[in-house]
Amino acid sequence: MSAATNKKLMQDIFAAAANPDPAARDRALFTASLADDARWVVTGQYSWSRTFAGKEAILNDLHGHVRSRLVDRTRTVAHRFIADGDIVVVEAKGDNVTKEGARYDNDYCLVFRIEDGKIKEIREYCDSILTEKALGPFPQAETSAVA
Repeated sequence: MSAATNKKLMQDIFAAAANPDPAARDRALFTASLADDARWVVTGQYSWSRTFAGKEAILNDLHGHVRSRLVDRTRTVAHRFIADGDIVVVEAKGDNVTKEGARYDNDYCLVFRIEDGKIKEIREYCDSILTEKALGPFPQAETSAVA
């Protein structure tokens, strides 16, 4: 697929998931576009840093834990898309509140690798201190990720 096609896919995914109305946020396109053997790499050297290997680990272990900590469905608003071949870089900002009432509005740089219309890898760069401050350490027993 072309860089333009890959960029459009990511724009559509983020547009559907960024609706200000939590009930209208739609992650179906993301889920459908995620390869079964996809990998999500949380970069850095903190408790969240690891590779979530496989669609189920990404959706259940990583996203499931984040959802359990927030009041509403996760909202991440993209403001820049850069595409080059099979790579799409997305700069985005969170717009979330934890169940304890703390803001979790992290800044993200997400690097997606797309193969034949499927997301094969995501590398996440964010403010690790904010993540642990707002969401707490990532629970070790909850994940089937590869360290």
